[in-house]
Amino acid sequence: MPAYSKRKALGQHFLTNPGILRKITAVISPEKEDTIIEIGPGKGALTIYLAEKAGHVFAVEKDPSLIPTLKTLFLPNLSIIEADILSVDLQELAENPPVKIVGNLPYSISSPIIKKILKNNRIIKQAVFLLQKEVAERICAQPHSKKYAPISILLENYFIRKNHFTIPPGSFIPPPEVHSSLISLIKKAVPDFEIKNIQRFLDLLHTCFRHRRKKLSNNLRKSGWDPSLITKILLDNSISVNARPEDLTLAEYFALYSSIDQTKQNS
Repeated sequence: MPAYSKRKALGQHFLTNPGILRKITAVISPEKEDTIIEIGPGKGALTIYLAEKAGHVFAVEKDPSLIPTLKTLFLPNLSIIEADILSVDLQELAENPPVKIVGNLPYSISSPIIKKILKNNRIIKQAVFLLQKEVAERICAQPHSKKYAPISILLENYFIRKNHFTIPPGSFIPPPEVHSSLISLIKKAVPDFEIKNIQRFLDLLHTCFRHRRKKLSNNLRKSGWDPSLITKILLDNSISVNARPEDLTLAEYFALYSSIDQTKQNS
């Protein structure tokens, strides 16, 4: 397969603009005590900036054809790992947590990576990702926004989310078909709420957002819940029966989750 076609298949678009690389490095703010895990370093354009200031950088690259180029960097505090980040044990890699995780994420793996970050949130200090603009907007969305989604709510519980700036396609080789945005997720000292089962909470959120234009109560009823019970749970938590999925805050969703979880335990 030609090199260009292979890059396209892997969703790889290499950032080449030095000014933007410096801006991204400023957001990451690498320091001597930092361990940084870089996802998909490519040819090492950002890696060099990170290694200049960080204590240690683990560069996890899936494409074997890029490994020789990375090895020519000859950086003493750089460890190159040829692997798919989705198969890497982050806790094993993070010998001195918490760590910073950075990367230019292809659309195809952005969702699995974010879920991995959530699963491993205890060992993460900060995550800085380049994402498709629409995905970045969804992650950082607030209530009452059309972009507000389950991932917005769940990430808010653990991280301070910020959408920093947008990068045009021309800054990459080859240029992607969409704009990208840089986001940061800074770990909160403690979560807003203690969610015992993240997957169950996320499943509830997906149920609530199944048809975002419909009322929240209708979505819950269609999932099999008794209408009168749903009405009672909503009213007990001071949530309007006419509320739509994007109307609720994290606190209200956690209250809803706790009440539903308690009802299941008592049934």
